[in-house]
Amino acid sequence: MLDDTLDARAARLNDRYKHHAATEVLRRALKDPDLGSTTLVSSFGSESVVLLHMVSVVAPGTPVLFIDTMMLFQETLDYQLEVTQKLGLTDVRVIRATEREVALNDPDGTLHQFSTDACCDFRKTIPLERELSKFDAWITGRKRFQGGERQELQFFESEAPSRLRINPLAHWRREDVQEYMAENNLPRHPLVAKGYASIGCAPCTSPIKPGEDPRAGRWRGQSKTECGIHFIGGKMVRAGAGS
Repeated sequence: MLDDTLDARAARLNDRYKHHAATEVLRRALKDPDLGSTTLVSSFGSESVVLLHMVSVVAPGTPVLFIDTMMLFQETLDYQLEVTQKLGLTDVRVIRATEREVALNDPDGTLHQFSTDACCDFRKTIPLERELSKFDAWITGRKRFQGGERQELQFFESEAPSRLRINPLAHWRREDVQEYMAENNLPRHPLVAKGYASIGCAPCTSPIKPGEDPRAGRWRGQSKTECGIHFIGGKMVRAGAGS
């Protein structure tokens, strides 16, 4: 791991790149010694292709972590393969809970019906943390326009005890995301055309109605709004987290 405090490194990086556009933040950050070893975590969801395309242009060998919860839509699995091939990404790592974890926690595949938090924890959070422990920093697709705690989001954040988060799209508007996909002729997730704005596991994701919040289709009817794959001190952060 790198020396210096996380907060100091994040502040130094934010000052260094405060006037740079998203692509330049990503390009320079992947070579910056203040970051160390870096990975991109991607759900291959409705907007994921933007960052994946940027990485493919800047450094296609960047490790990409894709969490297969074993409850994803088949369309997501097919889309992951399509995008990986089309963009020429050379180090996509599919991570999953172990067979033992599944046998202990959800042997009949019904845990999500009783505790979505517990299901997300062992299918997403634990496998991801296991892989992220090998890196000094990770790239997310979080943006200020998503609201909540993200409204003050910076390009770089500290994530105690030992990682930094990189948010190249922090200052983007929703329109910027759509324009980038159109201008670069990027493939869209097939479920977007069917009304899915935010795409997670099949049992807990539904289409949204006109005027609804993009994440309204996630865990519909529950107070839960995040899967918890962002961490502080190795623990889930639910309020304002997600990717």
